[in-house]
Amino acid sequence: MSETKVKKQKRGPGGKGDKYFKRGELAAAVAEKTGLPRIKATAAVEAVFETIGRRLEAGQEVRLVGFGAFVIAERKAGKGRDPRTGEEIDIAQSKSVRFRAGKSLRDGIGGRTAAATSS
Repeated sequence: MSETKVKKQKRGPGGKGDKYFKRGELAAAVAEKTGLPRIKATAAVEAVFETIGRRLEAGQEVRLVGFGAFVIAERKAGKGRDPRTGEEIDIAQSKSVRFRAGKSLRDGIGGRTAAATSS
């Protein structure tokens, strides 16, 4: 095996050579876990993402018990500085999507809760 192939295998989790778990890989994992054909698993994954996106666009939070919640965060308008010129600029109000991991997910990846740190 060539040296470059060895390096790629060591880079990511599970020896895949990439640190990101991509949409296609998620669909393949769902297909394997459920026994669905890959095309149907892909359609199911796409439907989940589309549904979450539509609910967020409608202003709703999406809560997945035991996993986490997708929430809309509003940023107030304010002042900032252009890093190139140092000139003061106005920053408009905006909205963004954030994900808050649920307790069981945090615990599963080794996250520490406030109760664990205060004892």
